[in-house]
Amino acid sequence: MDLLGKLEARAKELLDVAHYDYFAGGAGDEQTIAENKAAWRKVWIRPRVMVDVSAVDTSCELLGQRLALPVLLAPMAAQRLLHPDGEPGAARAAGAAGTVYCLSTRATADLAEVAAAASGPLWFQLYVDRDRERTEQVLARVAEHGFGAVLLTVDLPVGGRRERERRHLDVPFPEGVALASHLGAELERRHTAIGGWDAALGWNDIAWIRDVSGLPVIVKGILCAEDADGALEAGAAAIVVSNHGGRQIDGCVPTAVALREVAAAVGERVPVLVDGGIRDGADVLRALALGADAVLIGRPYAWALATGGEAGVGELLEAFADDLRVALALAGCPTLAAVDAGRVRLAGW
Repeated sequence: MDLLGKLEARAKELLDVAHYDYFAGGAGDEQTIAENKAAWRKVWIRPRVMVDVSAVDTSCELLGQRLALPVLLAPMAAQRLLHPDGEPGAARAAGAAGTVYCLSTRATADLAEVAAAASGPLWFQLYVDRDRERTEQVLARVAEHGFGAVLLTVDLPVGGRRERERRHLDVPFPEGVALASHLGAELERRHTAIGGWDAALGWNDIAWIRDVSGLPVIVKGILCAEDADGALEAGAAAIVVSNHGGRQIDGCVPTAVALREVAAAVGERVPVLVDGGIRDGADVLRALALGADAVLIGRPYAWALATGGEAGVGELLEAFADDLRVALALAGCPTLAAVDAGRVRLAGW
């Protein structure tokens, strides 16, 4: 969508350069960021005609929730660096659009504030702290405040080499903005450097997280069949194919490419989601055809939040919904269930 280019250009004008670079940048030479987007364009849509698409339904069922749209808002850190509405505003916009908002461990709003603002389903993205007791306390509050799942990020044992961030030495936080501890308002709100997470995390920790929180655990950061099998054997309720938006290891497999392998390994056992480089409704259709049940977006709604706050995120989700409806109709798919592998061909891979 041309809208996204305009939003990013406007966000770049509005934001402090360090803040723009933090959200826009990736690891190394940012090859993976570019290839995430380019890989979707190597999936050609193969339309069918003479199908009744007078009514197109974009709704789906995901982990027991009926969503109006298979486009979820991915976890993204420090959203009040983008706009004062921050995480609560984005959560309200997701709820109004009938989709899921995923709150980051590295948020600039406490999970209780976000839960109070939200009108739709919430997931909590978890980085496991080396202090396991601290993580247990956070998970207890996650369950207490009505989050529906824990989205465990498994691809950040250490921080990637993010050159744009290194240019600024540190990302400055304005007065009054800080990272939430998610341990309660009475406890310290602190700035935490990227990292500090438990590099010894293993598959057996999925059961621990599930038992502590009482919630299903979704594993985010899977790029191969072997790890998909490991996650399922450990009890994952769903899998997210993700390379962290190109922010961890540069030159790794694009998510559109990894999706086919992971979806084939998982089969129908649990839902498969994907993020990375998804920029319009046609990309959503491509992802569904390659085996995803839903997608997550990150940078697109970062720019929408930066330029328009909560309303901007709502308008972006409406644009995705409209674009997806058009793509489905033109591909001959009145429902998401009608999107199958026969709706695409692969160009070159």
